[in-house]
Amino acid sequence: MTLGWEDIRAEVLRRIRARDWPPGALIPGEEALAEEFGVARATVNRALTALAEAGVIERKKRAGTRVAQLPVRRARLEIPVIRLDVMGRGLAYDFKLLADRTQPAPVPVTARLGLPEGTAMRYLETLHLAGGRPFVLETRWLNPACLPAPLPDFAAISANEWLVTHVSLVSGDIAFTAEPASPREAEVMGTPPGTALLVAERTTHGTNGPVTLVRLAHAPGHRVQMLF
Repeated sequence: MTLGWEDIRAEVLRRIRARDWPPGALIPGEEALAEEFGVARATVNRALTALAEAGVIERKKRAGTRVAQLPVRRARLEIPVIRLDVMGRGLAYDFKLLADRTQPAPVPVTARLGLPEGTAMRYLETLHLAGGRPFVLETRWLNPACLPAPLPDFAAISANEWLVTHVSLVSGDIAFTAEPASPREAEVMGTPPGTALLVAERTTHGTNGPVTLVRLAHAPGHRVQMLF
């Protein structure tokens, strides 16, 4: 079984909490951990980066990585790049753009984003794949008025990755629910209609106003893990 970055992060955190590596201790480098766990160095890097961002460890060039003396608790949620999430699990990533059109957004969408009724928005439907299998079905409404022009070809780069890397997002909200797969979701993801899916629905706002409303329907068995 190939370990993903979340597995590496969990094991490093377990050793820290068990005092195998006490506060201030220098932990093994990325190369040593990659060899121990039998994974790519990039997988270890992502796991340690997540722990560093959470304030559990401290990473300094030429000085190595140490367990933080006084771990900092940070309440924040970063929007993940789905491609990196899949690759961090040791799986090949791909995506397919299933729909791309501009049309007046439905009232529930404009109401959630605080936009005038009938605002023209870009609708995108993207299927993200992990190891050739459906991973996440992303349905997204974009507000072009708040985005830099020209917009990219979303068949070449996913809207998820482009937004995270090109648009400054300053606020938003997210909700997680378990919902039965709609007929469309079941068709695209290859599951029986009504199968329970983990759904994340998120709105984000940038410096120029509301940017996007996105619904992420994850394949059965998906797990979201948050470090705090």
